[in-house]
Amino acid sequence: MQHLHGGVTIRDVARQAGVSVSTVSRVLNDKDDVAPETAAIVRRVIEEMGYASSIAARSLRSRTTNVVGLIVPDLWHPFTSLVIRGVNQVTSAHGYDLLAYASARRNPYSMADWEVHLVAQLNGTVTDGIIVVTPNAATYRTALPLVAIDPYQATTEYPAVIATNYQGVLEAMAYLVSLGHRRIGFIAGRPDLESAKRRLEGYHAGLAQAGIAFDPALLVTGDYTRTTGAGCAEQLLALDPPPTAIMASSDETAFGVYDAAARRGMRIPQDLSVIGFDNTLESLSVNPPLTTVDQSIEQMGALAAELVLKLIQGQPCESRQYKVATRLVVRQSCRAIDPGS
Repeated sequence: MQHLHGGVTIRDVARQAGVSVSTVSRVLNDKDDVAPETAAIVRRVIEEMGYASSIAARSLRSRTTNVVGLIVPDLWHPFTSLVIRGVNQVTSAHGYDLLAYASARRNPYSMADWEVHLVAQLNGTVTDGIIVVTPNAATYRTALPLVAIDPYQATTEYPAVIATNYQGVLEAMAYLVSLGHRRIGFIAGRPDLESAKRRLEGYHAGLAQAGIAFDPALLVTGDYTRTTGAGCAEQLLALDPPPTAIMASSDETAFGVYDAAARRGMRIPQDLSVIGFDNTLESLSVNPPLTTVDQSIEQMGALAAELVLKLIQGQPCESRQYKVATRLVVRQSCRAIDPGS
């Protein structure tokens, strides 16, 4: 086999296969007017030479790329991993590739600018549609279909997929009350995120429904991370008396509660009941397994992918907001207590 230096071009492939450039192009575009034997030779040469046609060039030829862009704040977070899994299941089933973009930015203002800039860059080049996870911006300059997952704002100019955050916390609170808990701490999420606001509202509503007076000392604000969650739990556990249960706004926050309890020699659930929110894979592997609110993260990703593909095909969306139902997953991190405790 001939080894070529530098990038392999379509002309190199044509020369090696003994066909014209136009024939190679037609094979790349899956045209059916090339003899099967010739197409097989061209595909073999493409594989042997490691030729990859430019997505941008393909876009210019066909006006489509069969690629969906996914913009995420990071790739390490369990929420992001599950979203990607759900999106990819749908895009791959429909013959679309998935191209993910992540940013190292942590400032929400620079994140919004980065999102707007990247969406503008992607327009008409390498993707047919875009999904933005937890977008900071309320609007984008885009001619491409765009769908959001868990946006910061309550209302957006694009279709958005969210979980029933309020109802999820309300159900979790009712469960703790049914176990006899009256002194329930709550670690809220980032106050600038719509999901965190709705979960906090669910906490207040849960107290009200149970006839429990709100105690400001039992409410601390976190940021959905494990480290901050541990610090918030330390504040709650230092109270006299401490809460008998803590509702965390995310599983990562709940893991921070586990860390704080361990440092104090407290056992879960014997000394403290804990509930998370997300149902990430790790929630099942911690000791004890975490009772949590499942917000069907994979399903959120899958639904967003279905919506963006629908828009790519020219079909309208019936709504601006699509809700994925939450459900309480009961494991071993909570126990019943004497209501007088």
